[in-house]
Amino acid sequence: SPPRTPRSVARIFSMSRASSCAFALARAPRRARAGAVGAFREAKTSSTRARAVFAHDARARGGEDPDAPTPGFASVASALEDVARGKFVVVLDSEDRENEGDLIAAADKVTAESMAFMIRHTSGLVCVSMEDDRADALDLPLMVDSKANKDAMKTAFTVSVDLAASTTGISAGERAATINALGDDNTTAGAFVRPGHVFPLRARPGGVLKRAGHTEAAVDLSRMAGSTPVGVLCEIVKDSDGSMARLPDLEVFAKTHGLKLVLISDMIRYRRAREKLVERTAVARLPTEWGNFTCVSYTSMLDGIEHVALVYGDFDETNINKAIGDDMLVRVHSECLTGDIFKSARCDCGNQLDLAMERVAKEGQGCIVYLRGQEGRGIGLGHKLRAYNLQDEGRDTVQANEDLGFPADTREYGIGAQILQDLGVKTLRLMTNNPAKYHGLSGYGLSVTGRVPLFAPITMENKRYIDTKRLKMGHLFEDAATEAELTS
Repeated sequence: SPPRTPRSVARIFSMSRASSCAFALARAPRRARAGAVGAFREAKTSSTRARAVFAHDARARGGEDPDAPTPGFASVASALEDVARGKFVVVLDSEDRENEGDLIAAADKVTAESMAFMIRHTSGLVCVSMEDDRADALDLPLMVDSKANKDAMKTAFTVSVDLAASTTGISAGERAATINALGDDNTTAGAFVRPGHVFPLRARPGGVLKRAGHTEAAVDLSRMAGSTPVGVLCEIVKDSDGSMARLPDLEVFAKTHGLKLVLISDMIRYRRAREKLVERTAVARLPTEWGNFTCVSYTSMLDGIEHVALVYGDFDETNINKAIGDDMLVRVHSECLTGDIFKSARCDCGNQLDLAMERVAKEGQGCIVYLRGQEGRGIGLGHKLRAYNLQDEGRDTVQANEDLGFPADTREYGIGAQILQDLGVKTLRLMTNNPAKYHGLSGYGLSVTGRVPLFAPITMENKRYIDTKRLKMGHLFEDAATEAELTS
């Protein structure tokens, strides 16, 4: 079949339920076809809704344009322009976290007027987040140590401070002066008295990529806007009763005051698309039953997890990038201990990995990126085993994850994309049945010129699992003819 553009893959995904029903219909016993026809017609009429779902999922996983904001919110780039000008932005975290909106600005841009606005519209407990090195230089130890911290979000409060030159320290002007000093690289620890009326926070190293909180968002926004990585933040409350403002209130607030509304999840995508997150650590020859691959190990600079790339092709061992060609076969494979190692019959993961390695060797060139830490579509090994028990009780793989409190799929492919970029891959044919993976890679500057399906054998043990992936997660299983041609 001809290579597919991202647009054509989106179209195929939107009809995947229809095509899957048609595929089953052609092979169904005659007496079963009447019911299948109804399912086929229903699937075709739902294509518009499926396209919308696909677009949302692609965006959530870092789709074609990682800079495109979630609908209804401002882009990160436009928010950074406002922060650079000294304006506040309204930053929201996720509904399953604090579900709140904070006013955030760069500490070195705060004025008495802007501080008065913050005090007027927030809880008034004004915080200033900074990196550990800055907090250490200013002699700002934690208010309580990490073991004693019982805060639900583990917010790392330090001792509070006022500028030594302050009188009471509580006025908008004096708090602004204290915050400016905290954001000034030339300020020393002796410039402050302790305790005070401004509450510094220690941000987690790695910012929002490590902890999706407002503390880290304030530091990231200030740094990316060109200021020192020190930000001021405070929770917005409702004027009516002082309770926390939620999204509907925040939308009205932002519009009334001409402020940008930004999601931390959009900030995460923005940073992942721009910053190097992996480090190559070793290269070695790896003989396998399909031939000699070269194994390249990488360490994630975010969490320390190690990943590997298996490269096949002719090259000088001093420059593995010479093995990389245009439109080469690539498989980005999520770790599955039970399927890859123990050959579990519950899933098709191990079979897909074997097929991918066989295809690469047969073609004479290609790459397998093996992403660790993605068990059970990102929920971890223990939770995956608990999900197995729920599946044995009648739940499907999506329902089981959701019953455990997880989304159907928590994976993202930014690390895999950066590994491919480090190897020198620019254009590729992706071996996958998963459209989210297709768009998750194309959002990182990689050109996916085609999709090569991987159809593993369907058994009594994995049939329901594969049906669920097709019907609920949009996996594409319609290219039976292409599969037969490729494996012949």
